[in-house]
Order: sequence, then structure tokens, then C-alpha cells
Amino acid sequence: MLQLGRVVEMDSNAGAALGRTHRIGHLVKQILVHGFLIFASVLMLLPFVWMVLSALKLPFEIAARPVVWLPEVPQWSNFTRAWEMLDFGRLMLNSVIVTVLTSAGVIMISSLTGYALAKLDFPGKNVLFVVVLSLMMVPFFMLMVPVYVIINKLGWVNSLAGVIVPEIAPGFGIFLMRQFMMGLPDELLDAARIDGASEFRIFWQIAMPLSRAGLTALGVFACIYHWDNFLWPSLILISPETMTIPIGLHRLYQPNLFSMYNVFMAGSTLAILPMLIFFFIAQRHFIEGIAMTGIKE
Repeated sequence: MLQLGRVVEMDSNAGAALGRTHRIGHLVKQILVHGFLIFASVLMLLPFVWMVLSALKLPFEIAARPVVWLPEVPQWSNFTRAWEMLDFGRLMLNSVIVTVLTSAGVIMISSLTGYALAKLDFPGKNVLFVVVLSLMMVPFFMLMVPVYVIINKLGWVNSLAGVIVPEIAPGFGIFLMRQFMMGLPDELLDAARIDGASEFRIFWQIAMPLSRAGLTALGVFACIYHWDNFLWPSLILISPETMTIPIGLHRLYQPNLFSMYNVFMAGSTLAILPMLIFFFIAQRHFIEGIAMTGIKE
């Protein structure tokens, strides 16, 4: 009995030691993971912090070596200069129109098409979905020439319509909403059909409210992308009256003129503020939408 007690005690001590080792290993793992995440976050925030601080500097402070991080005297007038030189009010109005209308079109067309591909049965549905996936694999710059020819023939060059219309049916948005709506319960939709609801009413009053998280995620993606979009608008928009913020900032940027760097950074800071505010407001729904969007068949 004495030997058995010693064996039990040794086993309990070994178990306790193993538990402590496991806890220490888990703690070390957590420290390493969080340390890496903090380092990566600082690394990603560094350009943004540099931009904001440079917006408050004098030109020679930006060009100084070694690097001067904090301005000696914050130059708040740089923001006023950027606003006046760029006619920032007009640029922001154009950007808001393009972003809101394009994002609304993306949400509506993507949700309609995604609902049809996820919940309706019709000939060629799988072929159409493959076409959508194929379009996601084709870079937009390969389609710019034919799209530009069409826009030119429609007379939409140098108009906001020429920027908005080609962008309202993205393959990614259709794919995202199709995957999200695959998770909606078929029993609920069938019950609505039995009650005599039309397919559009089912889509509008049942599928859309249940897909709010996915729609928010898609809306955040679309708004950020189209607010920052430069390549396609730079081909279509010519006159200052129709330009958006990225094109206006590009006109201000002078690589060899250090005296304008602080004004350019101030303009860039003003340009990014609306999207930062929008993201912080919608981030909870955005994260929820991404988490609930899976690969379902």
C-alpha cells in the first residue's frame, strides 16, 4: 500500500509538472503571437503616422536627415493651403457622388445576382457562376481598352457616369453575396412562396434583411475601393470640374518640388479622413459579415 501511495503521489506530481509546462508553453505562445501582431500593427500604421505628421511640418523638416518625426511648430495652415489649391470641396463632392452611387449599384446588382445564383434553379446557373469566377481572375487593366471604347461611343468620357457604370457589377461582389446567401434557410423562403409571396418580395423583405452583415461588408469594400480608385477615373475624367480626390492629389504631387510635400501630405490626410470615419462606424458589421461569409455548396 505504501508503494502504491508513492506511485500515485509521483504520478500526481508528474501531472502537475506537465500541467505547469503546458501552461508556460501556452503563455509563451500567446506572448509571441501578440508580440508579432503588435509589431505588424506598428509597421502598418507607420506610413499613416508619417503622413499625418508630415502634413504639419515645414518642407525642410520633411527632407531633413536624420529623419525628424515631430514638427517643431505644427503648421495647421498646410490643410488650408491644400483645401484652397485643390478646390477640395469640388473634389470631395465628386468623390462622394462616385462612391455612393457606385457602391449602391454594387450592392444592389451583387445581391440580386447572388440571390439568383444561390437560391433559384434555372438552366445554365452553374455556367453563369463559372463565368463570374472567371471574370474575377481577369485584371481590369486588360479590359480597359474595350470598356473605354464603349464609354467613348456612349459619350460618357469626362463624365461621372463613365466612371460609375462600368464598376457596378464586380465579380467579387456577386461571389461574396452568393456565398453569403447560400447560408439562408431554404425552409423560410419556401414558406414565403407557399404564402404567395413573389420572388422579388422574398428577396427584398426576407433575403436582404437576413444578409445585412454581408451587405455591410460588401459596402465597406466598395466604398473604400471606389473612394481611392485612381486608374479608371484618370482615363475618363479630364476637366477639373469632374475630377475626384485621387486625381486632384496626383495633379498636386511634384516629385522634385520639396516645397509642396507638406501640402500634398495635408491633402492626403484630408482625403483619408472620411473613409476612416466610415470604417470605424461600420467595422462591427464588416467583421461580422466577413466571419459569416463561408465557402458553401
